[in-house]
Amino acid sequence: MRISTNQFFNRNLDAIMDSQRKLADTQEQLATGKRINRPSDDPVGAAQVVRLTEQLANIDQYKQNNGLFISRLEQQETVLSNINDAALRARQLIQQAGSGVLNDADRRAIGSEIQQIRDEVLDLMNAQDPSGDYMFAGFQADSPAFSFNPAAPGNAVRYEGDSGTNSVKLSDNVTLRSTTSGQDVFENVLAPQGFSVTGSVGATVDDSDVANQDAFDSFFDANYDGFTAANNDFRLTLTAGNQVQLTNVASGAVIDTVDYTSGNPFTIQGMSFTVSGNAGDTVDFSLDKPEKKNIAETLHDIYTALSVDGESGDALRKSIQGAISNLDSATDKISAEISSIGGRQNVASSVFETNLDLEVNIRSARANIEETDFAEASAEFARQETALNAALQTFPRISQLSLFNFI
Repeated sequence: MRISTNQFFNRNLDAIMDSQRKLADTQEQLATGKRINRPSDDPVGAAQVVRLTEQLANIDQYKQNNGLFISRLEQQETVLSNINDAALRARQLIQQAGSGVLNDADRRAIGSEIQQIRDEVLDLMNAQDPSGDYMFAGFQADSPAFSFNPAAPGNAVRYEGDSGTNSVKLSDNVTLRSTTSGQDVFENVLAPQGFSVTGSVGATVDDSDVANQDAFDSFFDANYDGFTAANNDFRLTLTAGNQVQLTNVASGAVIDTVDYTSGNPFTIQGMSFTVSGNAGDTVDFSLDKPEKKNIAETLHDIYTALSVDGESGDALRKSIQGAISNLDSATDKISAEISSIGGRQNVASSVFETNLDLEVNIRSARANIEETDFAEASAEFARQETALNAALQTFPRISQLSLFNFI
């Protein structure tokens, strides 16, 4: 096969140019520290690098979400803890107001301090986060969660938000609630359950009250009917043998029987009665409809009882008992939310650590695909450089191997 002079020179020139290109590629890998500088260097590897880079971008966003999430929960925890502390102080004052050694002026002074605590609690319930959103207003975060109007009919404190809550995505598979609705943590708090005497036949009711709230709550929960009001009517019947029998008026079912002495107090299903009468006399009462009352409303009511209405005697005692029970229920609800916040903080911290570990692993995997092995690349560069130099030196000599050079 005959090779023309042009073919000979072109082939050698192509070989030299190819060597120069390979040498330039290796030099670029050493300069950039990357084995893949363009998709054509390694199409499969380049696709893997893109996917891993997207995963790292997601993890960076998750880390930012996590920081904001923890910060928001810490703010909520601080506010709720302060409300609980204020409620504890108010509870102590309310108990003090029930002391028989205090006069009206003393109770008004206590009421004045409770008024200040009420205002503090209202301010905390309308707390805002650094972005200006009201923490407990649900999705209505651009306006205060609670309004206060002591002249309004019914409750003076009203919830103006909704039940909405926000969530934050902390990883591909973990999304946690980042906000708390005031409707849930403050509004959905049941006031102590109670009953009302509705009438009597023959008997005289000197006193009636809840003596043991836990026992009464069990009786209430087992018997209250939220659909048929008639099923909430009960009757105490004085029977022969100095006993009193508790029955449901609608069904006639006998619920309990206890000993009884006319004019002396007795307790039945957590309720205390002082009744004077004879066998056959009856006392009717009904279970009150469950009500919800937030902590600020409770403080406003007891302030009114102590300072405005000036309650005393049995009315004051019942107001104090009701306020203490309300505060206990409210603080239990708040404490449960604080516990929930702590649990979510723990999960967020665990997810954050997991994301850090994933980030290290993904960066290592991407480096294995993308980055240059300097030892290998240096050796390859030296080999390619030597080969190129040899080609550049030998080609001119080979190209002169002609008989004309020897004539």
